[in-house]
Amino acid sequence: MKTFLKELQVAGQLSEDDIEQTLKLLELKILNNKMAIPMCQKMTDVIVNYLRTMKPKGELEKMCTAVLMALGSQSPEMVIVKLWERLHMYSLPPGSLLVAVGKLLISQDAASYIGSIWKYILHLLRMVQEEDDMLAICNVLYGLVSISQKHLGDDKVLGITQKELSIKAYQTFRVLFNRWSLKSKDKVTEQVLVIFGHLFFLIPSSKLKNQVNLLIRWLMTLMSTEVTPFYISQCIYQLINALALSDDGGGRNLESQLENISGMLFDQLSKEVNQSDPYFGENLSFTMKAFFILTRLYKDQLVFFIRKTMESSDTAKIVAALQVFSNVFQEVPQTEKLKREVMHSTIMVIQEDLTPVPKALLKFIELLSQYGYLSLPQGNTIINYIIKLSTPDSSNEEDIQIMCSKILQMVSLPKLVTLVCEPENASAFVPLCRTATEMALKARLVGRVPYLSSFHCSPTQFISPQRLLTYLMMVSRKPYKEKIFGVSALRLLYVLHPITSLHPVIHFNVGQLWTKMIPRLLKILDDHTEKNLNQRRWEDKLLRFLSWSLVAIDDDNWQENLIRVVLEKINYFSEPGDEKVTKHNSEGSVLSKHRYAKDFLYKFFGFSLWTTRNEQLVMMMLSSILHTSHENLQEREGIAVALSIVSGRHLNIVLEQLREYSTVLTDKEKSFILKLGKEQQQKEWVQVCNTIYLSYSKIISESKGAIFMHVDDILALVLRHYHDCIVEKDKDLKLGYLNALTILTNILSSQQHVALRFKFPHKLAIVTFMVELIKEEPLNSLSSPIRQKAMNIITNFRMLMPLLEIEKRVELLRTCFKSVLCLPPTDVLQKQASSPKEAQDSVDLFRETMQSLQGLIEALIVEMPTRIQNCLEFMDTWLNSQKDHERERAMWCAARILGFAAKTDKCNMETEFTQLGRLVKLLVMRCQDPVDNICFLSSQAVYNLYCILLKKKKMKKKKEGLWEEDGKSEIYSANLFYNNTSEIATAFAEYFNETQLTTLVLTAMEELTGSRAKVSLAAAQLMSAVMKERGTDMIKVEEIVEGILERLKLQLEPSTKEETLRAMCLLAGSNTHSVVPRLLNKPLPWDRTILALWKVFGTQRETTINVLLLLIGILEKQSEEGAKEMALQPVAAACALCEMLSGSLCQRAVQELYPRLLLVVLRHLYWVIEQNAPQKMVVYKKDGGPGTKSKTFDPTSCALEVLKLVWLAAAYDEVVEYADQHRCWDLLSCPKFYYIGIMELTSNSRLSLSLSSGIVKHCEPAMLLRILNLAKNLLNSPDYRQKILARTFYAQLLWHRSVAKTLGQDFLGNLIKWVKEPNLIMKELGLRGISNLALHPGNSESLKCLVPFLRDFLKCEVRVTVQTVKALRNIIYHGQGEDIKVVFCSISKQLRPLINDERDLVRISATSSLGHMLYRVDKFKPGFILRKEIYSFLVPLLLSFQDNSTEVVKACGGALAEWANVIGWSSFTQTFRHTTLSDHIQVLDETCKYLVSTCRKQLLGELLFQSFSFLKNPQPLLRRAAVNFIVLIRLIWLTRRVSPSSLTDPCASLLKLRPPSKRMTFPLEERTGGEDRSSVKSIRVAALPC
Repeated sequence: MKTFLKELQVAGQLSEDDIEQTLKLLELKILNNKMAIPMCQKMTDVIVNYLRTMKPKGELEKMCTAVLMALGSQSPEMVIVKLWERLHMYSLPPGSLLVAVGKLLISQDAASYIGSIWKYILHLLRMVQEEDDMLAICNVLYGLVSISQKHLGDDKVLGITQKELSIKAYQTFRVLFNRWSLKSKDKVTEQVLVIFGHLFFLIPSSKLKNQVNLLIRWLMTLMSTEVTPFYISQCIYQLINALALSDDGGGRNLESQLENISGMLFDQLSKEVNQSDPYFGENLSFTMKAFFILTRLYKDQLVFFIRKTMESSDTAKIVAALQVFSNVFQEVPQTEKLKREVMHSTIMVIQEDLTPVPKALLKFIELLSQYGYLSLPQGNTIINYIIKLSTPDSSNEEDIQIMCSKILQMVSLPKLVTLVCEPENASAFVPLCRTATEMALKARLVGRVPYLSSFHCSPTQFISPQRLLTYLMMVSRKPYKEKIFGVSALRLLYVLHPITSLHPVIHFNVGQLWTKMIPRLLKILDDHTEKNLNQRRWEDKLLRFLSWSLVAIDDDNWQENLIRVVLEKINYFSEPGDEKVTKHNSEGSVLSKHRYAKDFLYKFFGFSLWTTRNEQLVMMMLSSILHTSHENLQEREGIAVALSIVSGRHLNIVLEQLREYSTVLTDKEKSFILKLGKEQQQKEWVQVCNTIYLSYSKIISESKGAIFMHVDDILALVLRHYHDCIVEKDKDLKLGYLNALTILTNILSSQQHVALRFKFPHKLAIVTFMVELIKEEPLNSLSSPIRQKAMNIITNFRMLMPLLEIEKRVELLRTCFKSVLCLPPTDVLQKQASSPKEAQDSVDLFRETMQSLQGLIEALIVEMPTRIQNCLEFMDTWLNSQKDHERERAMWCAARILGFAAKTDKCNMETEFTQLGRLVKLLVMRCQDPVDNICFLSSQAVYNLYCILLKKKKMKKKKEGLWEEDGKSEIYSANLFYNNTSEIATAFAEYFNETQLTTLVLTAMEELTGSRAKVSLAAAQLMSAVMKERGTDMIKVEEIVEGILERLKLQLEPSTKEETLRAMCLLAGSNTHSVVPRLLNKPLPWDRTILALWKVFGTQRETTINVLLLLIGILEKQSEEGAKEMALQPVAAACALCEMLSGSLCQRAVQELYPRLLLVVLRHLYWVIEQNAPQKMVVYKKDGGPGTKSKTFDPTSCALEVLKLVWLAAAYDEVVEYADQHRCWDLLSCPKFYYIGIMELTSNSRLSLSLSSGIVKHCEPAMLLRILNLAKNLLNSPDYRQKILARTFYAQLLWHRSVAKTLGQDFLGNLIKWVKEPNLIMKELGLRGISNLALHPGNSESLKCLVPFLRDFLKCEVRVTVQTVKALRNIIYHGQGEDIKVVFCSISKQLRPLINDERDLVRISATSSLGHMLYRVDKFKPGFILRKEIYSFLVPLLLSFQDNSTEVVKACGGALAEWANVIGWSSFTQTFRHTTLSDHIQVLDETCKYLVSTCRKQLLGELLFQSFSFLKNPQPLLRRAAVNFIVLIRLIWLTRRVSPSSLTDPCASLLKLRPPSKRMTFPLEERTGGEDRSSVKSIRVAALPC
């Protein structure tokens, strides 16, 4: 501390933060420790000096004050005396010191220093200028006035007399009031207001009273500166309180300022203040205390000012006045004058209708009710206002409703119950009921039974028991209105029972009954909600409760009064809450809302009358209710319901009253109707009639059977009412009468289960009467629903005995059909109308009339189910009408008739359709009607008819004990039948017998040429569909075929023609043996119609297969018979195939029959070309494209065309392309080369081994096996054509691996057998087969053994030799093992001459095969001997290499390439392989050069010697080639300057050729002409050196 004090004395030693932290610690030390006086004195001096010197601000200043306070707690005097230090006597002390002194005065109760401090402060008050200094001085002043007021009157404690204190207080007031600026909102003003409040108690009262006017004006000024209201309110209260403590109260000055003071106080209360403000509660408290003191001083004046404020327009001030009045009300004497004035002011506040409702008003009203104000004449206004606030409304808060409930509980219970039942209070029914119930329960608790026994004693003042019961029952009908509407009513009724306790007849049973039943009703409401409560059952329970209560009451007078109350309610019906609804809704909507409530009243009436045993009372009351208003339907229905309830116990009386009342319809003398205006008479007559018939219908509906004994009498009255009508009959009266009668007959219809036991003879008379009314209606317009109503009435009599006779039924149907179906179209009816609304009404009426006709027909069907077909027959005229609307209406009726029959089991069993085919055909035609809706209706009719037949079938099978699959009817639907003739025919096909089926087709055929395209198309579709389903059951097929052909030749619509062709296709598929021969017998060439038929036969798979099988059979039969002369039927069959297979849809069928079809067509082709038919013979014409001529075919070209189409149809287009490229058609057209054509089609076109083409390449293995199996059966056929065809296919199919590996087949044995036959063709086929077998390595060993056998065929005919070479080639090429080299050596001698064979095919085949053999031999590394053999092929190859044929040169090039590869001439391999005709001589030259330069002398001599042998060859080309080869060798030799001696051996060979003459001659010279002599000369010249 010492260190800190030293540093604090020196400025700048410590920072403000350090000083502040140290001061905080210093404060804690001082407060927690007892310090020595010197130390305290020193610290005080240092702190005060620091304050005077540094003048700190903010937190630092506050901490200095806190330290001074802590020091003052040790010794207050040390701090206080620092105020008047001599050195600073004339300067203001630090603010912290002043604050500390002020607080020490209060905390340390330093009253003994008041005089000295106050004296010093008065001196300072005149010096201060700054706000902070003023606030500091205010702290000292507040301490002075507070401690002075605390010890007021105790001079010893204060150390100053009372007089001196008063003087100082007054001086302080004057200085502050006059010298300080106190007219603005600041902290100084607020603090001064607080100080003034304490000074008022210290200043002498005389002087204070003189200052009242000045102070009030000053306070009013401050009000405008928005000083915190709390300070002003506190000051006013302290002023008034100080004045009230004086002997004479406030004095005149205060009374004169009373209005200003009350105004300021009201302003303080009315200001909007945040209730969370800490001063809010104190401000309100000081204000109310001020008013309370003023009320005690000036009662009348203050009440006047409060009422004046209440009657002002300022809502806030009104609320404030109500609060003040409620607070001071107990201090005001309750005089009559005051009550009148207060009620007037309160009503004025109520009339202001303040929103939101001020709670202060309700509290004030509650206060008034405690003083009996509500019993005053004006109290009803307040009560009505409270009831209004009790209404459950979102604007009314819950606490407001609670306050209203408390106020209402201060009203008497009888009056409150009366208020509950007043209609204008319906919106507050629930809270009123709740309040009344609570009052009654409280009365019970205190022993006062709340029975309303005095109600009937004051009927004008309170509600009667009957009215109360009626009202509460009506309210209970809507139990969940406002959630607890009904619960509230029942609970109130429960606590008020028994209502008529003072009645002499009443006993405890009523109360006991209600004690049991009402809780049950409440339990029902608790267990349900508005959504799941059955309203009708609830009302029945209420009515049952009512009836039991009345039975218990058992008082006719009481019941009569009750019934009269109900009648009054009915006549002047007003449901609780209606007034409000009527203000916002139209009259119609209000009536609609109240309908059910008024219905309940009628039931109330009925049950009330039902309980009585007094018949006179029943008669009187029935007469009364019958004469009540029945202007609207609700009233008429209500009367009828009431009568039906009463009839449960008093049936005869009710019927008698109705009969008596009905005389007003027929008795002119007694009827009141005639007393009305003429324009009202018909209307009243209809209404009375309607009421009577409606009553009869309700009685019948509620009766358990007793009424039916009187029904025929009632029907008699019905007829008499119309025939003896006392008013003029016109359309309106007739319609009204029918409407009323419809109501009655509707009920009769619904009670058939009871009515069937009785007979009603007058029924027939009424039906006859209705038919007459229908006949009277015009056919060219629809002006009224009379025909509709009449049909409805007849319908309602269905099944009632006696039934109509057949003649009457027929007449009825014809009349109704004519009256309805012949009406103009709806658009015409609309045009006839005078307004859009009337037009729409006409359309609606026509729709209802059609529905009535439907109902009538259904009723007649129910009575006689077997007459359904007759009903449909009666509509034929309109179903086939030329008018669209008549057809449409008739079809609508037909669809409805069949639909109704389909749903009725009885109709399904008893209905028979003897003309089913005709009916189906008619409906199907209508399914394609130009009018789309007729099509739709027809589809519905067809579906309904199908359902009938299906159900009959199921019932029949069920009766027979057979099982029928369920769900079949779900397969079809009306939507499926719509515009779908095929589906219809499919569905009905099984229900026709053969005759009906054929007749259906024949009759449908007549429609093909109709003018309506859709109808003709439907006919064609019907035929095709029926033929598809039941074509095999068709009879008269030839007639049908000829009929269709005849109509196809006519000009049919394209779609109809297409469908007719389809029908013919289906017929041909199911009746192939009848249809196809008839078409084949037509003369060739066929016209377009027959061609179209054949073409369409190829579009349906089943038909295509059946027809193809038949045509194949015809062709096979023709081939087997082997007729020499051309028969037309096979040719016609080929023409048929030509047309059938030209389509794209026959692919699957052709693929199924492809092997058999292919072979038979090829056989037919062989047969045709052998016949050598004239080329001008035209058997088939094929239309060309647009702009081109049609193409004609003779039998051969037709057969070839069929062959092409077979492959195309089977998706083997590549075979056709191959045949086109390789001239196979030409080969097939020639008998000599036919088999070659087959071989070409099935073999490969090139000499390569693995690449095949034609049939074998493109067919699947499975298909090849099928062909093989067919061909195998014909290998040894006696028919040469079949044998060649079968063996050719057999041999060629062996190319395919899957065929060659077929198990159980002796392929090789068959082939060897064919090779051994003398026939060259058979030899060739056998060799071809061996060649194909050799392609498969698995046959290698067995085929090697055949090589010696095959060598013998290398010198045969060309094709045999070629096939032999190919066979040997494949054996070697595909052979396995080293012995392949041996095989090659064994055939090389025979093969070598073939390379230079004069036959091109042989030469090419042999050369090409040699190349393949060499390729294979090279794989096994040939030895010396084999290489020598291979060298022997060089000269023949080089000689053939010089040929001019491209194919020969190519084959030689390939063979030489393989030769070079074997020998090792690798540089020449590619050269030979790519040699062409343009460079083959150059290649030969290069080869000779290489040969001379590389070969050994001996080998070269052997080659030359070998070439000399060709000089004798008969082929000129070979001789020239040999010469050319020898010359090239010699020239190359000479060029290289080789010694001739090296050619000794070759030259010796040449010399051996020299003739005996001296000149060398050659045999070639003798045998050749001049062409070869130059070559011989060149050889001679070249040989001279040798």
